[in-house]
Formats: sequence, C-alpha cells, structure tokens
Amino acid sequence: MKMLKSKTLHHDHYPIIMGHEGAGIVESVGEGVSTVKTGDKVITLFLPQCGECASCLNSEDNFCKQFKQSETNLMSDGTSRFTCKGKLVYHFGNTSTFSEYTVINEISVAKADAFAPLEKVCLISCGFSTGFGAAVNTAKVTPGSTCAVFGLGGVGMSAIMGCKVAGAARIIGVDINKDKFEKAKEVGATECINPQDYEKPIQEVLFEMTGDGVDFCFEVIGNPETVAAALASCHESHGVCVIVGLTIGDQLNISGHLFLSGRSLKGSIFGGWKSRKDVPKLVSDYMAKKYNLDPLITHTLNLDKINEAVEFMKTGKCIRCILLL
Repeated sequence: MKMLKSKTLHHDHYPIIMGHEGAGIVESVGEGVSTVKTGDKVITLFLPQCGECASCLNSEDNFCKQFKQSETNLMSDGTSRFTCKGKLVYHFGNTSTFSEYTVINEISVAKADAFAPLEKVCLISCGFSTGFGAAVNTAKVTPGSTCAVFGLGGVGMSAIMGCKVAGAARIIGVDINKDKFEKAKEVGATECINPQDYEKPIQEVLFEMTGDGVDFCFEVIGNPETVAAALASCHESHGVCVIVGLTIGDQLNISGHLFLSGRSLKGSIFGGWKSRKDVPKLVSDYMAKKYNLDPLITHTLNLDKINEAVEFMKTGKCIRCILLL
C-alpha cells in the first residue's frame, strides 16, 4: 500500500516503522484479498475487524481479538515485511504509516470514498473517530445534557464535536493550555477552564459551575489522577465518565464510594466503532458535510519535517499535524 497521508500521535516508540493513523492508495494485493483492490483509497486501522471473533460477532463490541497481534510488532504470520540493510524492522500498530509504502493485513484497512480528500479523512483513522465516538457511542450523550472534556488535543476536540452533534447544551473544556480554548470553542465548547486558575480541586469547580456535576465527562489526557477527578466531576447518581486516554500499566486509585450512588466509569477504544464497517460511513458523513475536520488540522508538513511535527505536539502548539508522504 502506498501511503499518502499520516499524522503524529503521542505513543509511538522505537525500534520500528512508527505511525498508526493514515490514509493511502492500494498499490497491490496478495492472494485471497477480496474487499479492496489496486487503486482503492483506504484508511488504515490500528484496531482491525476480522469479522470472525466473538467481539466482531457481538453487535455491542468492537475490540477485535486480532488487535493483540499488534503487540508482537509483526504480521499475523509472525514475520516482518520490513528490512533495512538486511536487518529486520518491526511493524507498529498493524499499520506503520510513517513510510512511503507499508504492508497491512486486509482486516486493518477500510475502503474510503473515491473522491475523499485523504489529507482530511486520514484523521478518521484514529483520533477523530476515537473522540467523536466516545461521545456518541460509548457515553451516548443526550440532548440538553452537560458535558466536560478533560484534555483539548485532537481527540478531546473530537469528543467536543461528538457532544455537540449529540445535542449537549453545555460543553466545558478543561486544559492547562489556554491557547487551546479558542479552538475548543470553535468546534463546540461553550466555555473552557484552566485548573491552574483555581485553588480548589477541579471537580469542586465543576460542581459549583453546574450545581450537581456534569452528566458526561471524558478523560482524554491519560493521567490516572485526572481520571479520578473526571469521575468525581460527574453527577453522583447518573453521571457517566469515559476513559479515552489511559495506557497499558496505568493504575487507578479511586474510592469505591464514588460509585455507590450510581456514577459509572467506562472505557472506550476507537470510539466504539466497528472499524471496517463504520469507517466508510464516517467518511461518507464527512463528504456529506455532517461534520467538519478542518478545525482539527493546524499544521501540514512533509515527512522529512517529522521532528518538527513531534515538537509541535510535545509543546502543545498543534491540534493535529498532517504528514505528507
């Protein structure tokens, strides 16, 4: 597959061909591949959909068991398709998008509209879908509700967009970087607050702002302490907190009394979407102007400027940076 667009994200690591979000054009297909053909535009999927495991067959589940294959950093047959000077180079996230060409299993790509702009819809590969879906699928945000989003990066902004589409009446963005506030309001936040502006815990601030706590809260930072704060910010009996940002190894220290009256804490991967089934529909919805990806794209750079892109990301100067390959 020839990669055309990719974007940066925080959790890439070495020694591998990094990148797990992108879009490109199928260069060639192997024996038995039937759902895509040479010349098709496709979106890469870090979360595959094999269509055969118990999760894929469950209408309420999207965590395909083939996802665990990515932990080996190899293809499903236990080998790598990449070498450098005769030495093996590992895959990443079932995709390895920071490369002009990559090799991907059929279950890890979704066909896109032939007229879709890849430099835009590549965001659907992970970040947008993860945040947007956390609101509309996992939390099931209701019309007239109050929401809070902790973390105003690309995924957090997408969660705000999902809350807005779902009809939330009040959407509060929470971040220590005030430079993100204008963009957050552009995509749907009704107000934004910086925890560093207050002497009291942020959950107390949100309770005072809302009276009874928020109906829905999204933690999109990946910090166990902010997960606890986000949960405590929710209405005590019907509030729903969705974890979007935690990584392997994170441990939560949360008092059980927060749950006794009815609060709930939920996890979300890829926004609850079944990847191969739902991504084409998300692309079609974008083409039909049901949502706008443009506000999420703050920088576009060539692949040889990837270090600049990473620096923008680390310093909070970008929402999403598109890499052209």
